[in-house]
This record gives sequence, C-alpha cells and structure tokens, in this order.
Amino acid sequence: MPSFDIESSVDLQTLDNAINTVKKEIANRFDFRGSPVEIDLDKKEYIVKVEVESDMKMKQVIDVIISRAMKQGIDASAFNFEKDAYPSGKVVKKEIPVKNGLKQEDAKKVVKLIKDSGLKVQAQIMDTIVRVTGKKIDDLQEVIALCRGANLGLPLQFVNMKS
Repeated sequence: MPSFDIESSVDLQTLDNAINTVKKEIANRFDFRGSPVEIDLDKKEYIVKVEVESDMKMKQVIDVIISRAMKQGIDASAFNFEKDAYPSGKVVKKEIPVKNGLKQEDAKKVVKLIKDSGLKVQAQIMDTIVRVTGKKIDDLQEVIALCRGANLGLPLQFVNMKS
C-alpha cells in the first residue's frame, strides 16, 4: 500500500548557514555600525539567541533572520517569536526557539484534519512523524494538498513516499 510521512524538521546545517548569513549581513549594515549585536545558535536545543541594544534593532534583526532563513529554504513558521525580548543591563535579549519535530498535540491536529476530510486514508502517529497510508497515490496527494492548504502554523515536510 502506498504511504508517506509528514514531519516537521529543520536541517541543522541549513539553519547554521542561515544564521551565519545573518551575522555577515548585520556586520555589514550601516545602521548597526558601532552597536553591540550578538547572534548565536544553540545547536543542541535549537535556540537562536539574539542580543542587541534596542527594541527597534531587535525587530530589524528578526526581519533579517526570517528573510535569510526563507532564502535557505526554512519556513518562517519554524521560528517561535512568542516570547518577548527582555532588557538585561544596556542590551535587549531574546531567545527564539526553532520548532524541530512534530509535538504530540501538533501531530494530533494533523491526524484530525486528515480524518475529518473524509479521504480513504489511514493516519497514525509514530513518535515525531505522522504516517499516512492509502490504497491510491491520488488519495495521498490529496492529503498533501489538504495539509498544505490548511493553516496549521507548522512547517510540514512530506517525505518517504512509497508506492
């Protein structure tokens, strides 16, 4: 039976490349000359740590992070910007977690979306992925279109298609 997997992962090397590109761009920008800017990637925890001198510059750095990540092929919804920046002495700090892997509640949302669609496929949660199986490849392609069309707020990838 044909099947494929739905996952939500970010390639660490691609993310590292995007952050390095952001560092280079910020270092070359005129409006950041002479101001302390630190951008670090915690590769174990998938957290981008940003340290700048004002809220305005924080917003500019976030815009650059989003644009460079998208050029590298990372979905903008992979970054979680919900936490507010906090002042620490003369600088403003912010930790931006990167969503990597489907959490249980997100996987349940995906399975519910697929089951509510009425398509003749089975969806099951397997750790950090959702495996979808069906009798026809056309049904699986409809599921992919359905998941892309639904605004789940997750960067989904469709991998491991087997027929």
